[in-house]
Amino acid sequence: MSAFTVRVPDETAERLDQIAEKQDRSRSYMAAKAIEDFVAREEWQLAEIEAGLAEAESGQFASPDDVASVIAKYVQPARQP
Repeated sequence: MSAFTVRVPDETAERLDQIAEKQDRSRSYMAAKAIEDFVAREEWQLAEIEAGLAEAESGQFASPDDVASVIAKYVQPARQP
C-alpha cells in the first residue's frame, strides 16, 4: 500500500473530519475511499469517451430518424393557440 501527502484547504479537512467522525472512520480511511471512488469514476468516464470516439472514427453515428425518435420521446410539440 502506498502513502502520500495531499494538501487540502483547512475547511475541506474539517469537513472530512466531520464525515469521518459520523461514520466512525479515520480521516485517512475516508480520504483513501474518496480517492478510490474518484479514480474508478474517472476510469469509467475516460473509457466511455474513448469508446465513443472509436465509434465516431469508424463512422458509427445515429441516423437522423434515430435522433428524431429520441427527441420526440422527451420533447412535446408546442401547442397551437
